[in-house]
Amino acid sequence: MKRKILPYNPGLKELARRLRMNMTFSEVKLWDALKDGKMMEYDFDRQKPIGNYIVDFYCKDLMLAIEVDGITHSFEDVCVKDGNRQKELERLGINFLRFNALQVVDDITNVCRAIEGWIIEAEEKNGILDHIQKKGIRELLNPLLAKFQPTPFSFISSVTYYCPSQELPLTQI
Repeated sequence: MKRKILPYNPGLKELARRLRMNMTFSEVKLWDALKDGKMMEYDFDRQKPIGNYIVDFYCKDLMLAIEVDGITHSFEDVCVKDGNRQKELERLGINFLRFNALQVVDDITNVCRAIEGWIIEAEEKNGILDHIQKKGIRELLNPLLAKFQPTPFSFISSVTYYCPSQELPLTQI
């Protein structure tokens, strides 16, 4: 499968660089679990400009954005902006996982399990990418993966933020 090239606003590169230098504790904790191929050999970027937005973490092979939402994301105006931003990026084919910052800090193991579950489902649907298979790790993991059949969010209780001005609630796992 060929990677899709996504447009981005070059004016956001400097802001993304500053955000990478000033990550929150929850972002640092999740980045430690994602970087250097630690998440099932997939390469993740942090503070990645896409379109007119910057996502916290992005895997181009999976077209997966992962957002870590702090307390300000429960405010109505931020909640509405998040929903609009996510819809716009989903139109580009990007998938989203959202985690509450406290979940990342307090339960990184199950946050990682939820991400792994999402990846396993994506691989079952789309196949495993050649360069991931070539790394040889899949041969070691296949027996374990066969026993691991989660739904993507089965490990974390759901937290839902309601935005009164939107018809549907924005759900954050």
